Amino acid sequence: MPIRSESDDTVHVLTIERPERRGALDLDHLEELDAAIAAAAGAGARALVLTGSDGHFCAGADLTQLEDVSFTHRLAEVLDRLATLPITTIAAISGSCMGLGMQLAISCDIRVADETARFAVPAAKLGLMVDAWTIDRLRRFWGEGATRSMLLTAAVHDIDDAWRLGFVQHHGDLASARELASGAARLAPLSQACAKLGLEVGDGVGSADFERAYERAWSSADLQEGRRAFAQRRAPEFEGA
Repeated sequence: MPIRSESDDTVHVLTIERPERRGALDLDHLEELDAAIAAAAGAGARALVLTGSDGHFCAGADLTQLEDVSFTHRLAEVLDRLATLPITTIAAISGSCMGLGMQLAISCDIRVADETARFAVPAAKLGLMVDAWTIDRLRRFWGEGATRSMLLTAAVHDIDDAWRLGFVQHHGDLASARELASGAARLAPLSQACAKLGLEVGDGVGSADFERAYERAWSSADLQEGRRAFAQRRAPEFEGA
């Protein structure tokens, strides 16, 4: 299977295994990834790590199979599913993170990368175009200057650029990403889900979904557990309720 799934009950790891294409995805493998993301969420994962195999995260869309814009419409649905998961998602990046790979990375909450990582959106080299959602997230996570450079000149950025500009939050490998995910999985799920909704609320614009999640977190059993654990000087055991 090109998408390998592993789980330890709280952390789910999805690995893109297409070494012959440096992790590039065609429509069939995109469907497999979408199904794996949905399965992880349905299995009650508290955190998800997305990575690649054989030294590459994802080199983009498999251009040998890419035919028309319908692929991008399906891709947008998959990216939205990943970006809106109510759990912490981490991209563990090495080697190529380009095009579609970059879109997967910006759909995750946190990025961990090693010294081999290379980042680009080479759409202009191919006569392709990414959607407005992708441009917005690139601008938010990379900054205006780097985004313009990538989109208009097909610039390739390395790990030093990604670290300096804040796109990557942790230097490290898959083991580092797993450790980070395990720590996140021990935190309060309702707080995390509410925070993710809040991060998507525009400046000065309210969100009914955020308000509902906010009220739920403040009235939750997890809040009471957090207070008890603090008073008793022990680690809390959150249930997401």
